[in-house]
Amino acid sequence: MKRLFKHPVAQVAAALVVLSLLTLVTSLPLGRVTQIAIYVLYAAGIGLLVGYLGLVPFGGSVFFGVASYAAALSLLHWFGDVNEFVGLAFGVVFTALLALHVGALILRRRGLYFSLLSLACAQIAYEIAYKWTDLTGGENGLQRVPRPVLESAMAFHVFVVVTVLVTLWLMWRLAHSPLGRLFQAIRDNEQRSSSLGYDVQRIKLAGFVLSAAITALAGGMLTLFMRGVYANPLSWEHAADALLMTVLGGMHHFVGALWGAIVFIVLEDQLSAIINNWWLLFAPLIMLVVLVAPEGIHGLLRRFLGLKGWTLVREGIPPRPAHITPYAPAAASAPAGGEPLLTVRGLTKKFGSLTVAAGYDFDVHAGTLHSFIGPNGAGKTTFFNMLSGVLPADAGVVRFLGQDITRLPMHKRIRLGLARSFQIVSVFTHLTAFENVRLAVQATRANAHAIWRDAHTSDEVNARTWSVLEAVGLAQRAGELCTDLSHGERRLLEIGITLATEARLLLLDEPLAGLGEADRERVAGLIQALARSHGVVLIEHDIDRVLALSDRITVLHQGKLIADGKPAEVAANPEVVRAYLGSSPEVRGAAAAARAPRTATPVLLQASGLAAGYGGGRILDGIDLRVHEGEAVALLGRNGVGKTTLLRALYGMLPADEGRIVWAGREIQNLRPFEINRLGISMVPEGRRLFPNLTVQDNLLIALRKGGMSLDEVYELFPRLATVRKSRAENISGGERQMVAIARSLLTPSRLILLDEPFEGLAPAVINEVMAAVQKLRGRVAMVLVEHHAEQVLSIVDRAVVLVNGKVAFEGDATTLAEDHALQARLLGLVEPVPAETG
Repeated sequence: MKRLFKHPVAQVAAALVVLSLLTLVTSLPLGRVTQIAIYVLYAAGIGLLVGYLGLVPFGGSVFFGVASYAAALSLLHWFGDVNEFVGLAFGVVFTALLALHVGALILRRRGLYFSLLSLACAQIAYEIAYKWTDLTGGENGLQRVPRPVLESAMAFHVFVVVTVLVTLWLMWRLAHSPLGRLFQAIRDNEQRSSSLGYDVQRIKLAGFVLSAAITALAGGMLTLFMRGVYANPLSWEHAADALLMTVLGGMHHFVGALWGAIVFIVLEDQLSAIINNWWLLFAPLIMLVVLVAPEGIHGLLRRFLGLKGWTLVREGIPPRPAHITPYAPAAASAPAGGEPLLTVRGLTKKFGSLTVAAGYDFDVHAGTLHSFIGPNGAGKTTFFNMLSGVLPADAGVVRFLGQDITRLPMHKRIRLGLARSFQIVSVFTHLTAFENVRLAVQATRANAHAIWRDAHTSDEVNARTWSVLEAVGLAQRAGELCTDLSHGERRLLEIGITLATEARLLLLDEPLAGLGEADRERVAGLIQALARSHGVVLIEHDIDRVLALSDRITVLHQGKLIADGKPAEVAANPEVVRAYLGSSPEVRGAAAAARAPRTATPVLLQASGLAAGYGGGRILDGIDLRVHEGEAVALLGRNGVGKTTLLRALYGMLPADEGRIVWAGREIQNLRPFEINRLGISMVPEGRRLFPNLTVQDNLLIALRKGGMSLDEVYELFPRLATVRKSRAENISGGERQMVAIARSLLTPSRLILLDEPFEGLAPAVINEVMAAVQKLRGRVAMVLVEHHAEQVLSIVDRAVVLVNGKVAFEGDATTLAEDHALQARLLGLVEPVPAETG
């Protein structure tokens, strides 16, 4: 019984039954409960768009109102002597067909544009209903709609309640079907869904039509309830009523429609009895609910009960099998006659006067690992975007398995056997790790869009999902939401998603970025295994790894292909060395040797017994950390040990569960990030997080405050930024973005800068530029640098702190750790080199 009551449809049923019984012992009219039930369905239909597909309709009433008129007209004029069930069915079918055509038009736009287009549709329908008097009755509407079968109020009430509950149960089944799970993936990340081979536009259209049919059913029942229909619900004043109910109840909760409908109707009824302009009282109440409970009334109730998370679907994932089958790439035969998998001829792309691809020609064969390297800004990711269909090429031809795919959209290329990962981690944020991979496996199956079966009941799909998760080391984290995974774990997850597609050709865009050495070894081994039976095209900045793994290397620079050949040939090419490699490890070693010893300075920041985590879990467990004035500290450790979590806790982005953080003699563990920033601590987050539509200079000017560096000093520190200062941030390279992110923190009066993975995804030459800037800053500001490459950062810092399982396992001089390779291997998971054989 307890398990049954946990079902959301059972909760709605219980609430409606209780309200119905209250009509027997209170003055609550039965008609009011009937109206609430109808509006629960209305809000649930809009909730399907908002909560599951991420579409926000400002004019959600359009199909509600159209169905109301269609049902009334069919019963009054069109079909003669028919009962209310026929009229209701006609209203739903007519509205669904209309939604098919409307959705095909307005779904061409996203975000605010979709919202405004939906509102425009509702206003058009209102004008027709209000002014086409001969058909719709104009402002008087249509009255005396017959209800011959359900004549009594009680009979109609029972019919409405049963219809609402059955429809909600069908919606719950839909939410757990392959199609429903896909809705949620599109909500989180449309591009990633398309990159798995799903036709996103058609799937969104299917969801749009389903939502319209559900709201149409509610609209038709309202006509039968009122025995009439009026234009008022279509007007702009009421166009978003159902959206308001959804937000009030909780748009990320299946039961939110119930609470939203109850609150909306009861308050409207009570407040309108007090004052004619009842919105003057209702609007402040809405504002209060939204401010106090951003997840709506249901989210607030869950918070009181100590529960967290969304409830759009049931909790949990399929049980982990006792034995996980080891991952093996899907069998893929090579093209006949030794033909290449991929042929590119004359591939060209320009952005205005900037040429990012100037006539590329190359082939990729099955059973080979073909790497593309080049400095930041060489156009490598743009090149991948053209191959996968994200960007159209200006000229040239791309052929895959002998078929011209130059003009094919992304999802059709993927279905032919392409797969890709992204430079910036691209996953389904609000789904579990298991569900992320399972959706990729689902895309390869014939029933990928099934609407009735439960997505988690396919043993074959579940087994393959567990195999992939085990292969990337995430089987233990399968049930965690992506929001609770570390950056490195999300990177591993994206690789798992790519592996799960069972493609013939894999396009991997920096798959090793952000991974610790042990995980890099694991993923590199997977890539090598895949390359034996598939084609693999790799973009990667780890030049040593590229040289060791690759069968062929192509070098891009300034939009041109400057070298192509075997790894040894490319490594010896002087033009490649100048363009890409930059300074060698020996140069970094010389910099470390030249590092002047630091004199003792006062402690600037000190954390004592710091504990913090996410969702009740503890990531940091009693951390002690100190940073001196002008000191550079490296924060090292394997992925998932809490490095980023520690920075977030120090900066106030994550509340501390225990411990103290003292800054210049003042406790700051309870301050908010902007307050901490004003005290002199700045954060350079992973991913850079610039304002993409603003120029480089505007990004810097936003941060400029008295007491910080001037723009001239920043341009002197990073000369490259002076040359791109008029370029929009979205159009500059990854290295330039990192420079902007660091420079932005210097324009504020900062005494301590927290840098999260400052060298991630950068070419060696660019890393050297950033490292040189960091060295110049040593002594001027204190720094804490999170980095997964110990050898990269130890040469430019004073001290190193290594975390293991949320605790400090080493704290000491950076030189000591740099020279102790055994200690590095033990603490950081570095793989010790295999001694060369002697003859």
